[in-house]
Amino acid sequence: MGRQRSDWDALPRINPEHSAWIEMLQGWENQQLARGLGRQTIQQRIRRVSHFQAWSGEYPWEWHTGDIDDYTAHRASSRPLKRATVRHDHESIRMFCAYLLDPRYDWVRRCEAEFDATPSQICFEWNTTRHLSEFETDGNRRAFSVDELQQLFDAADARVDQLVASGRKGALGALRDAQILKTIYAFGLRRREAVGLDLVDLHPNHLMPKWGTYGAIHVRWGKASGGGGPKRRTVMLVPEFDWFVDGMRQWVEEGRPRFGAGPIPALWVTERKTRVSPGYLDKRFANIRDEAGLPEYLTLHSLRHSYVTHLVEFGYAERFVQEQVGHAYASTTAIYTSVSNDFKNRVFNEAIARVMPPALQKDQ
Repeated sequence: MGRQRSDWDALPRINPEHSAWIEMLQGWENQQLARGLGRQTIQQRIRRVSHFQAWSGEYPWEWHTGDIDDYTAHRASSRPLKRATVRHDHESIRMFCAYLLDPRYDWVRRCEAEFDATPSQICFEWNTTRHLSEFETDGNRRAFSVDELQQLFDAADARVDQLVASGRKGALGALRDAQILKTIYAFGLRRREAVGLDLVDLHPNHLMPKWGTYGAIHVRWGKASGGGGPKRRTVMLVPEFDWFVDGMRQWVEEGRPRFGAGPIPALWVTERKTRVSPGYLDKRFANIRDEAGLPEYLTLHSLRHSYVTHLVEFGYAERFVQEQVGHAYASTTAIYTSVSNDFKNRVFNEAIARVMPPALQKDQ
């Protein structure tokens, strides 16, 4: 059975240039879907390429290398652009051009026959932004200090107390929000990993039976890569964060049942009996951070950076920390680490104690 005609094939080609452009985008989308890429990723790439095409006013078989230079300069002239934003623009256009040039999709022959011109690759090493590291952001982005974490959690807990004392609605939701933030920090979770948790993802640690079912968390929605599915891992609760247990027990055994969630598997449920969304979590974090009087550049993801930093300061091995947070490479974990001066001084003093006799140490 041959290839069936799509709705697009059946349309009259009144504008052959625009028709070919739409068909190119549809073909690229299908190619990425076949690779198993997420729809959100695909749509973001298509939007970037479409924006470039609309700016240039030309179609891919008319694009030139200099267009990338002019487009980047145009984008940067209206507002400062983050390095990662520019890189994503360049990568999307490069991948789209590569798709058009692949002989298996026949676009070069079709364009030459219909428009007497062919697409070409316009993104090269000398005119695009490279991915230098996984941590592409400004210097303000950092981990929380211990005091700042205490301020954040105190503000979240204070909100619960205020609502309970006033008799107003929302105390259960505030309790949930406070515990979500503490869980993200206590296990170094990403936002999607946290909201994707179900009750069945709470597990015991046989070495610490007193923690009950709150000694480990099974993450089923870890960050995917290379078109693969979500990565899974089990994150162990470390003894330094055993304060997490009482709060989670209160939420699971007392708070959550009062939402009447019934058969809903989600760990974090709403008053409407749905799962808490990533967008809601971002807003609640921002509100609590502002109430705590903390700077705006401390983001929800900064809690994950804090987790890595503090585990290193506690003395956990790099490999253990890497496995806990689900990094494929130790270099990524190192980027997340921002140890305090106290930690550095302690390590330095321990090094002196190992290599210098006590008499010489006194002279230092």
